[in-house]
Amino acid sequence: MHRVFVYGSLKRAQPNYPLMTDSNNGKAELLATATTVQKYPLVIATQYNIPFLLNLPGQGHRVHGELYRVDEKMLKYLDWFENVPTMYQRTVVELEINELADDELSPGSITEASVYSTTTYQPDWPALPAYQSYDSNGDHGLQYMLREDRNWASVE
Repeated sequence: MHRVFVYGSLKRAQPNYPLMTDSNNGKAELLATATTVQKYPLVIATQYNIPFLLNLPGQGHRVHGELYRVDEKMLKYLDWFENVPTMYQRTVVELEINELADDELSPGSITEASVYSTTTYQPDWPALPAYQSYDSNGDHGLQYMLREDRNWASVE
């Protein structure tokens, strides 16, 4: 089993969360909500309003998200979904545990997990607004566009 920290469209109540609960993709179990120990820029970019965690430790904010335990099948699915290694890279991040969904961890404890971050981005992305927590329907007005909706959008 592997630990994965999600901060964007895969979190509960976000557009791609159903992918985390689809048993055809593998198994994912919510362990806790957590916050990165280091600061990172969490930005929303491209015409599809995709959340990206830029691999620039020390910049941005401590990022809030969810920690999952996933099986090998789900990890491979997430690697495919996140276009590893082209769009995102799976790297290790230190997390501070917030609220628990499981008794395996304790609030305030520090643990490590994989996160999908990117080192390949447009030069202006580090200057974009950075967020502590992602919500597709947030005040930023940059609603995420699902993959299945992108083909018709790119034709216009």
